[in-house]
Amino acid sequence: MNTKKKLLGALVLTPLVTISLTVTALATPSSGLASTTLSLGHFSAFHLKANAEPGHQIDLKTKGDSDVYVVSNTFTANGGSSGWHTHPGPSLITVKSGTITAYEGDEPACTPHVYPAGASFIDPGDGHAHLLRNEGTVDAVTIAVQFLPAGAPRRIDVVPAPVDCPF
Repeated sequence: MNTKKKLLGALVLTPLVTISLTVTALATPSSGLASTTLSLGHFSAFHLKANAEPGHQIDLKTKGDSDVYVVSNTFTANGGSSGWHTHPGPSLITVKSGTITAYEGDEPACTPHVYPAGASFIDPGDGHAHLLRNEGTVDAVTIAVQFLPAGAPRRIDVVPAPVDCPF
C-alpha cells in the first residue's frame, strides 16, 4: 500500500475512532458501587389484591412474565455512585444503612433528595433517569426489589447524562 493510501486511511479512521471514544465517554458508569443479587424469582402474569386490614389495600397486577430481583447495593463513602441509569420496570428501595442522595434526570435544578437509614423510596423505572450517590462519610447500603419484564436487563445506562447535574 502506498503512503497516500495509508495517510487517507488514517484520516478516515481517526475521526471514527474519536467519535466512538467520545460516545463511550458520555456514559456515566457506576463508581464505588458493589451490587449483589440476593434473589431472583420468575413469575407468570398475576393479579394480586389484598385488603384484609382496614385502611390498607394492595393491588399489584402484571401483564406478561416478570423477573423479580432483590438486590443489595453498597455505595462507598464520599462519592460512591450508581451513575446515570434507568430500569425497564419499577424498584422499591430501602436504605439499610448510611445515607443515599438521589438525583432525578428530569429535574432542571438537580435537586438532591436525601434518604437516611430506614427511609424508603420508589424508582418508577420505565425510562426514568436517576443517579444515587453516597455523599456521607460511611458506606451506605440499599436493598431494592425490582419488577422487570422477563429477560430484560436490570440496568440501562443513560447516554448522554442529564446536562443539569454536574456528575
